[in-house]
Amino acid sequence: MKTILLIEDNPEIRENTAEILELANFRVAVAENGKEGIEKAHAVKPDVIICDIMMPVLDGYGVLHMLNKSEELRDTPFIFLTAKTERNDFRKGMEMGADDYITKPFTEIELLNAIEQRILKAEILKKKYEGTQNGMRQLLEDIGKKDAWEELASGRNINNYRKRHVIYNEGNHPNRLFYVKSGKVKLYKTNDDGKDLTIALFGEGEYFGYMSLLENTTYQETAEALEDSEIAMIPREEFDELIRENPIVMKKFIQILASNVVEKENQLLGLAYNSLRKRVADALVLLRDKFNRGEKPFSIHISREDLANIAGTATESLIRTLSDFKAERLIDIKDGNIVLLNEKKLENLFN
Repeated sequence: MKTILLIEDNPEIRENTAEILELANFRVAVAENGKEGIEKAHAVKPDVIICDIMMPVLDGYGVLHMLNKSEELRDTPFIFLTAKTERNDFRKGMEMGADDYITKPFTEIELLNAIEQRILKAEILKKKYEGTQNGMRQLLEDIGKKDAWEELASGRNINNYRKRHVIYNEGNHPNRLFYVKSGKVKLYKTNDDGKDLTIALFGEGEYFGYMSLLENTTYQETAEALEDSEIAMIPREEFDELIRENPIVMKKFIQILASNVVEKENQLLGLAYNSLRKRVADALVLLRDKFNRGEKPFSIHISREDLANIAGTATESLIRTLSDFKAERLIDIKDGNIVLLNEKKLENLFN
């Protein structure tokens, strides 16, 4: 049961509102002024705070100011409840961090809808989403935009890219979101000596290029078709509109960006400290996790150069390691395809 803290100095409004909330199956704590409200907030840790503006002792703005200083309460959804409807009062409350604003007199439905929306958004912000396409799809589904991620790519013109064709270069300014209709795409960086390191892979049904759109920077990597691919182009404006209409989506995308930074840091640690055998095994497991469509055993056709770029090693070293893995019955190689025979051992290969 969710707890609502109601801070209201008018006894009649306080009692009537509390009754509505209790009938809606909320646990209700009440306070008759701002000072008491602050004390109750620390005591009960409510899920939502509803607070009048004009009150004795400490007004609603003061309550919000004090809550914003509290690490354990600053993220609690806060709804102003007031009879004042002047625009400057509304803007002042929102600029201070209020989540919503209900004007008296209000209906029962208006009150309950406001509370339910705040609880839903608070739960979404607390939820951990994977920094993957599935994580983004789940996020949009949770906020009621279930089909938005898929709809972005529907009805688009399709560009065909041959294997090794560059889709965009590092340093280009982003103006599109890309969707893989078929095929595979890799993102890679090149050092001063001309050596490539693959940093991300994308397959059918996935988007790429959104990191630079979100960060509003030039591309930090080059995108290239790993095999013949069909790519749909989505104008930047439409992606921006999806984000702009849903501030909560933007907050979670920022968390996803942070998650991807951590993932890249772990990749760099692996390249720096893992053995060659471990790096090659991890690269094979990554390909399985990314492109496996349920086949047993998993197999993939990939050039040895591309696989070496994923593992962060020279092509010659990769080929020797694959030969060792084949001799150990960890993999098999048939017609250029790499078949994973012992996935568990590859996953748990020691350094």
